[in-house]
Amino acid sequence: MTAPEEERRVQEAVQRHARTRAFAEAEDVIPFVLSGPGVQEARDRVEAAETELGLELSARLQPFQDRYDQAVAESDAVRLTEVCVGKHGRWGRICVLPDGHETSMEEPHWGRNREGRSIAWVGSAPDDW
Repeated sequence: MTAPEEERRVQEAVQRHARTRAFAEAEDVIPFVLSGPGVQEARDRVEAAETELGLELSARLQPFQDRYDQAVAESDAVRLTEVCVGKHGRWGRICVLPDGHETSMEEPHWGRNREGRSIAWVGSAPDDW
């Protein structure tokens, strides 16, 4: 192995180690920060606002939830692929509106949370976040 190849391997190993250590430290720090009273209060206020908006929109948007529930019950993959990709799966949220609704209908994401309450939210997050 040549010196430049060896140096590259060492640099890559150092980068992998630094990245692994940074992720490990973040896994220790993030839960601590998120459990702080200010963060909990903010989370509660956001959840209350999302629930209130979800209830306000439910009379108008409930047919979308009904269609989604029927598609799930019937394993209708075609109809399920037409649903918005906006999900917060980790928090039990799946938007039941049609894909592209943010621009065509100008609606926030809307569906139900884990407890079955109507909820509306803005933005999305990957399920593995």
